[in-house]
Amino acid sequence: MFLQVISFVGALLILGAYFSYQRGWMGRENRWYSAMNLVGGALLAWVATIDQRWGFVLLEGTWALLSIPPLIRPPRPPPAARASAGGARSYGNDNP
Repeated sequence: MFLQVISFVGALLILGAYFSYQRGWMGRENRWYSAMNLVGGALLAWVATIDQRWGFVLLEGTWALLSIPPLIRPPRPPPAARASAGGARSYGNDNP
């Protein structure tokens, strides 16, 4: 029963991050998005290891590992701030 609860929590974390991304509430650059995927994937990989489900260990372990780099790199400013800081480029007809 304990492993079922852990796997349910892991799945909810991953699905919650995905749902939030799809709704536009959270972007890929959001640290919560990566943290939810890391913890959810790690929990599911742990349960899969105990159950010896090696395909799921590979899937969920990789899912968790791919969530680490966005968490350890410095945060980036939002796209609007990057555009105004670097000067906006215009790629259109610039007729006055």
